[in-house]
Amino acid sequence: MSGAELVGSRRVEPSILSADYSQLGAELETVMTAGARLIHVDVMDGHFVPPITIGPVIVESIRDQVRAGGGGLDCHLMVEEPERHVQQFADAGADSITVHCEASGDIAAVLAQIREAGCLAGLAINPATPAEAVADFAGKADLIVCMTVNPGWGGQSFIEGSLEKVARLRELIGADLPLQVDGGIGAETAGATAAAGATLFVAGSAVFKADDPTAAYRGIAAAAKAQ
Repeated sequence: MSGAELVGSRRVEPSILSADYSQLGAELETVMTAGARLIHVDVMDGHFVPPITIGPVIVESIRDQVRAGGGGLDCHLMVEEPERHVQQFADAGADSITVHCEASGDIAAVLAQIREAGCLAGLAINPATPAEAVADFAGKADLIVCMTVNPGWGGQSFIEGSLEKVARLRELIGADLPLQVDGGIGAETAGATAAAGATLFVAGSAVFKADDPTAAYRGIAAAAKAQ
């Protein structure tokens, strides 16, 4: 399937932020065998958020494995000045690249840059940012991301009140645009966010830190009525 087809369908996205990097290939094989086709890559620069995580080298290193399994790479840039990094991630193999509307720079121009690089353009908003902020970018994004924790760390709890924001975003963006939830997503929260209008469900520690990642992935997918 193409990146657009994957993002346009209802899917759980395991986030490798929570994976064991000494066994990354094996961990990817586990979740892809379980049914995952979109792999989420959390990129943090130590400025937009305090931690520093991974970059295009990791994307390039897993690209062939993910594509051979019929999957795609969804790269979430929690970085300042994202325009400086878009082409590197596109060249490394990203199928979609998400930037934050709170990041520095001309975000509308960055979304256009992502599309010009051949990737789907995602727009994320932090918990403190009102849903109405996406209206400024109508027609410029291929998916919207509602952060349901404050960005920066895995393993956080789902923020109370996020369901109302997800529902409001769905009202604002219409029925067809993919809407991703990211943060605190597990079997307990996936169904409620799906009912509120989400179609893509990022799950990191709930999958990779579970005793049985295969069962955890499939439990989240079942709760969300997703793949």
